Order: sequence, then structure tokens, then C-alpha cells
Amino acid sequence: MRILHTSDWHLGHTLHGVGRDYEHDRFLSWLIDTLQERAIDALIIAGDVFDSANPPASAEARWYGFLAELRRRMPALDVVVIGGNHDSAARLDAPVPLLQAMRVHVVGGLPRRHDAIPALYDRLIVPLTDANGRVAAHIAAVPFLRPADLPRPMCHQQTAIDVDADAEPEQSDPLIEGVRRVYADVLDAARARCEPSQALLATGHCYMVGTDISMLSERRILGGNQHALPVDIFAGDIAYVALGHLHKAQRVGRLDHIRYSGSPIALAMNEARYRHQVCMVELRGTQLDSVESVPVPRAVDMIRLPRTGSATLAEILSMIEALPEGDEPGGDRVDSDRDSGTGEAGARTAGPGQAERDIRPYLEVCVVLVRPEPNLRQRIEQALDGKKPRLLKLSIEYTGTGMALAEAAPEFNLRDIDPSEVFLRCYHRDHAEDPEPELVAAFHELLDQVEQGGAR
Repeated sequence: MRILHTSDWHLGHTLHGVGRDYEHDRFLSWLIDTLQERAIDALIIAGDVFDSANPPASAEARWYGFLAELRRRMPALDVVVIGGNHDSAARLDAPVPLLQAMRVHVVGGLPRRHDAIPALYDRLIVPLTDANGRVAAHIAAVPFLRPADLPRPMCHQQTAIDVDADAEPEQSDPLIEGVRRVYADVLDAARARCEPSQALLATGHCYMVGTDISMLSERRILGGNQHALPVDIFAGDIAYVALGHLHKAQRVGRLDHIRYSGSPIALAMNEARYRHQVCMVELRGTQLDSVESVPVPRAVDMIRLPRTGSATLAEILSMIEALPEGDEPGGDRVDSDRDSGTGEAGARTAGPGQAERDIRPYLEVCVVLVRPEPNLRQRIEQALDGKKPRLLKLSIEYTGTGMALAEAAPEFNLRDIDPSEVFLRCYHRDHAEDPEPELVAAFHELLDQVEQGGAR
């Protein structure tokens, strides 16, 4: 059977104030066409469907429009969706009775009591059928696990007396051990449902050991990205593990069968060089036969000047001069109501009443200043007049040496710092040592309650 694995759509995302609706419409249109052309049997979306727990109405309309069009064109396709750390579990789970009738299996989150998980096995363990309508695999659809989802006895901080000094670091971490226990229980239940000819699959929205993250767009999870999960959480009898959370497509531990599909569009300017893709997985019986990386066409280009590092204003102006000219004043535009994608799917997945959209390339300019430039942005925008790219982000690097090191550090905007970083900075303002893991876990549980509460 053939499975397509994707994740981290982040519908409703904005990049430095610019909406990404047009790019998402193009991707969703391309995705439906690809599913049909490649005769895919099952679609797995491994979390972060939305960019926030409170997505705009247009993002929700885009999501449900996609599902409706997908079901119209591919009525036999199995669809499995798990919640990510950006999603509201309650919001994803709310329409489950309706979506089940469409054969769309959604698991937004786990119950906050581990002993209640067995009652959800019918939702967590999903049978997948092949082109002949036979059950060819079972997937353990485990969503993003918040600290409060884990077994209660494992969430308490262990004392020095409780921890074996010779144990591996991850074996003594209560959060990691809690995740291990959840996966062990769900996978055991899935194995019990698999017949000898049926493959065992799993999902996850998490941060694994030995992987690359994008610090500008990937929110810290499970008490911080220092809680990287070991690969041995996934036993060797699992044919494929579909992961989400990291925006860069990659294998885990050099294993072909444990993969992040990555995000379909760049969610930060530093992700422009990522190879955005989806993964087409082929199973032969209970074994993985192959994994093909299918590139996602980029709807809007991204440009950085200079390509790496920074340059003086004179050098930047020279680089701008070499940029391509725009086709018309104001640059390229598209009527999103008329052309929101490629073909019928694009028109159906587009949000209602969309205005004409600017599809010129995004431009980031990184300038090193040797002297004050009060009209810096104005000079750069004047140089860009008539050019195809549009300025999205202006970064400034200062060269002064008279400041203290702390004062010379780059200045951050509050919207660029996640709540966990704010918490740590406030803590370190008064205390030299790092906060206790139990306090960090409590903060993340509180933060989750606030975010989930705001989504209702």
C-alpha cells in the first residue's frame, strides 16, 4: 500500500505580518492532485494543522474545505490526523463525530488521565486499507503529548536518592519515561490488533535525539527542546513512524523508517533553503519497501541579501541594483478568488472573499552599520522601487565595541521570544542557577492550560 506523510501546515500563519493563505491554497491544491496521481491509499498529517490554538476563521474554512474536496475526489482514501503543539486538542477533536462519518480519523489530544487511554484505543489505533479495500496496516495515532498527558507518578521530580547514578540521562528523566510508557501501551494494543500480514505504523509530534531544529519558528515542547526523545521509544517491528514538529525534513538516527516530513512551506526566513517536501511511503506486507521525498512546489520565493552573514549599506544597495525588475508597478499580484491554486481543488480550498494578493518574492536584508543611518529603511525601500522582491524583514548588525557584552547582544522583539524564553529570562534575572525541572514542567502545564482555555 501507499501512504503519504505530511505535517506542520500551520494554516493561518503570518510571516512578519504577511499572511500565507495563497501559499497554503497552492499547497493544498497540489497535495490533492498528488494524492490522486500517485494513487495514495492513506494520508497521514502528523500535527500542527493550524499555526495557533485560536486560528482565524479563514484557516478553519481552508481546513474543512480541503477535507470536503479531498473526500469528493478520493472517497476511499484513509485520512489520519494528529494534534501538534500549536493545535488546540479540543478544537481538533470537537468535530470528530462528523469527521468519522467521512473516514477522517482525528486525534487532537489524549485524556489528562493515563488510565483513561485504554478507552480511546478505538480512536488511537486506526486500520488502514489498501487499494483492494483490505486492511493492510494499523497505525498507532499518538498526538503531541503534553506533560499533563503523561502518567502521573512519572511527572514528579525524582530526588538524587531515587536516580541510579549509572543510568542513562534519558532513563532517569520523568517526562521521557512518561512518553515511553504511553507509546509502549498504545503500541502493544496496536500489535494485538495486527494480523500476521498487516504492518504496524506509528505517529508522533515531538523532538527526537540527534535532529536539527529551526529556532525561529519551532516552539519548545515537552518542557523544552532539551527533552529529546530517544529513538528506542519506537521498537524495531514498526514499519514506519510519521513524525511532525521539525520543519526540516530529515531521518531520525539515520533510519529510513523514522522520519520528519518537514513543513510544506518555509515558516521563517531562515527556512528558505530547506527542501520542503512530503514523504511517499510504500509498504510491502509488514515491511517498509521504500520512502520517496516528493518536493512541494514553492508558490512564493524567498531571497536573502547577502546570502549569508551581513553586508554594509553600500554593498546591499549594489545587490539590490542587481535584483530583477518587477513586471509592473507594485509587482506581481494574483486574484485569489479567481486563481487560488492549480485547478478545481485550489478554487474550492480557498477562503471566501479573498482579496488580490501580492505574490512577489519575500526579501530579507541584513545590514551591518559602521555609522548611524537614520533613514536606513527608507533608502532600502527607495532602492527596491520597481524591483520584483518586496522587503519583508530588515535585520541590523552593529559594529560598536564600547558596550558591555550583554548590551551588545541583538535586541529581541517580544513576538520573537516564546513564553518559555520569557519565563527563563525572568527566572535568571534573580537566580544564578537554572530552575528545577519540576518548576519548568509546572510552568509548561500552566502555559498549556492558558492556551487551551483561550481556544474554547
